[in-house]
Amino acid sequence: MKLKKIHHVAIICSDYEKSKDFYVNVLGFKVINETYRKERDSYKLDLAVGGEYQIELFSFPDPPKRVSRPEARGLRHLAFEVDNIEEAVKELKSRGIEVEPIRIDEVTGKRFTFFSDPDKLPLELYEK
Repeated sequence: MKLKKIHHVAIICSDYEKSKDFYVNVLGFKVINETYRKERDSYKLDLAVGGEYQIELFSFPDPPKRVSRPEARGLRHLAFEVDNIEEAVKELKSRGIEVEPIRIDEVTGKRFTFFSDPDKLPLELYEK
């Protein structure tokens, strides 16, 4: 088996319109396709991330909460690469998004920080 790359990351949200606004209007991801699946009472929104990757944003009626903090087993966070972390943090803060202080990765020496989506999913900015 030869796995070539990550194709997409799927996220289930609690408030579809709020999360759609966050990922499209705050983070600036382009909508590829939006589908309403009547039999599931569910939306699926395909978003382009940097022209190579995708996020699939799903809504389902009353999805159960997932533990994210303190650190729990499973997916820890989703990280996005940026060229200038200060500019990205400034833009997030201007949109009312709380951002942790910028830190230095002890292994790579690169700068990074965390913020959250509307469902408190931990998201990371990692400077290239």
